[in-house]
Amino acid sequence: MSQPLSAAFSRNIAKFQEAAEHAAENFSQGASAAREDMLRRIVKHCAQFQTVDLGRSLGQAALSLSLYIAAVALMILAVKAGYWPLALVMSPVAGMLLVKLFTIQHDCGHGSYFKNKRANHLLGFIVSLLTFTPYGFWRDAHNRHHASSGDLDRRGVGGVDTLTVPEYRALPPAKRAIYRVYRHPLVMIVLGAPLYFLVIQRLPLAGPMPFAEVYQGMKVRHIWKSVAALNLGLVVFYGGLSLWLGLGTVALVFLPVVSIAAWVGAWLFFVQHQYEDTYWAQKPEWSMAEAAVFGSSHYKLPQPLRWLTGNIGLHHIHHLASRIPNYRLMECYRASEDLLSLPVMTIRDSIRCARLALWCPARRKMVSFAAA
Repeated sequence: MSQPLSAAFSRNIAKFQEAAEHAAENFSQGASAAREDMLRRIVKHCAQFQTVDLGRSLGQAALSLSLYIAAVALMILAVKAGYWPLALVMSPVAGMLLVKLFTIQHDCGHGSYFKNKRANHLLGFIVSLLTFTPYGFWRDAHNRHHASSGDLDRRGVGGVDTLTVPEYRALPPAKRAIYRVYRHPLVMIVLGAPLYFLVIQRLPLAGPMPFAEVYQGMKVRHIWKSVAALNLGLVVFYGGLSLWLGLGTVALVFLPVVSIAAWVGAWLFFVQHQYEDTYWAQKPEWSMAEAAVFGSSHYKLPQPLRWLTGNIGLHHIHHLASRIPNYRLMECYRASEDLLSLPVMTIRDSIRCARLALWCPARRKMVSFAAA
């Protein structure tokens, strides 16, 4: 008697499980269809904002350059008057204005600041003398990053090097140690960012780190002209300033400013993609639109930080439609119910991203070394 009951019970459990799996599959398909519909609406919506307003572009560039030059001039006057501590106190202001100028160089690289390509390249190169970032090299590397963001098969130059949990576990101890050091915030942000902007970008380097098994780099012949042109420009510009003002004054003013801008820029770039519920996938699953919208954060910043960072906190919109000028990103965001419904990252939320270092394919999220 007990055996038939047991068999019947097992059959009922099996049917229940089958029904549950079928319901879950239907729910998943429905959720996927809804997600695709939302993506289509967002893509169509964002396309409407990819137009340049020449007056706004010129006005923003003129204001940003004027404010930066004024801040640096006041710092120089303070140093010359013997009040170098006052100059250091002022350096965060100049540093944030340099971040603003970098966002303009960034827009020029996307061709979204002016309609004219030459105008974009000219302004981009002029600003690169202040940001210490080779315009042509960075433009090409960054556009590669846009084209492959979130694609596990095309990780490479232009992004933050990220390993999966299985890849990390397969590394020999020495390479694991290198990756752990590289991903430590003290190394990547505090030490690495100024070193990268001031020193490493003086060299035509675009190859993989020792731990990278999957990496798409750039050949030296594609980048050396951009690096050499900027290096020559830096020698002429800052060499001339040093002959006029003195090498000590130039160093005391510009090194802190560029370092602060590098710290802010590196942190922004990190949290734009290195958060827990970001998006990574392999082909054929990988989708550029999904990677843009679900693999790029909305970093919610207060004014005036939104202006100083060129609204780059709206990174999901920017990655989906990089031809939208920075001054139209907020307008685009506020005009879409779909975009308004997406998650946001606060400054407090972003602090927790610092511990994340690996993509876990099984859990489909970024995890810490301890959780791996």
